[in-house]
Parts: sequence; C-alpha cells; structure tokens
Amino acid sequence: MDKLVVIAVIAMFLLGPKRLPIAAQWLGQAVRSLKRFADTAKDRAREELGDSIDDIEWTKLDPRQYDPRRIIRDALTETQTGSDPRREIEN
Repeated sequence: MDKLVVIAVIAMFLLGPKRLPIAAQWLGQAVRSLKRFADTAKDRAREELGDSIDDIEWTKLDPRQYDPRRIIRDALTETQTGSDPRREIEN
C-alpha cells in the first residue's frame, strides 16, 4: 500500500493538476477493461470446461513451483533406472 501512495505522489508531481484527472480516468478505464477481460476469460473457461474447472488443482500448475535442477535430476535418474535408448537402437 505504501508503494501505491509513493507512485501517486510522484504522478501528481509529474503530471500536474491539469493532466492528473485525465490520467486517472485513463487508468480507471484500463483497470475496468482488464477486469472485464479476466471475467470474460474465466466465464468462457468455465463454460467450455464445465464444473470440472473447480476440481483442477491450480497450485500444481504454478510455474514458480518448478525447480529446473529438480526436473533435470529427475530426468537423469529416470533414464538411469529405465532402459537405455541407445541400446534399443543398436538391437
């Protein structure tokens, strides 16, 4: 919240009293437009996927949870425990 206040104060100084209402109006329209877009996308996904969209575990799909080192380690250990693809080509 403190960051928003600082940004608002800086905007007041940079834009001045004449252009600040116009910028605030534009920002409000942009936020409303983005909200409408997100609501439309959510409604469309719910319409196409049905009620099963509520059953999806979205936290598993969060890209911030992926650790590239773990993915590589898992892939390497999977190859070692499974069959060697090079041997399959030779036979």
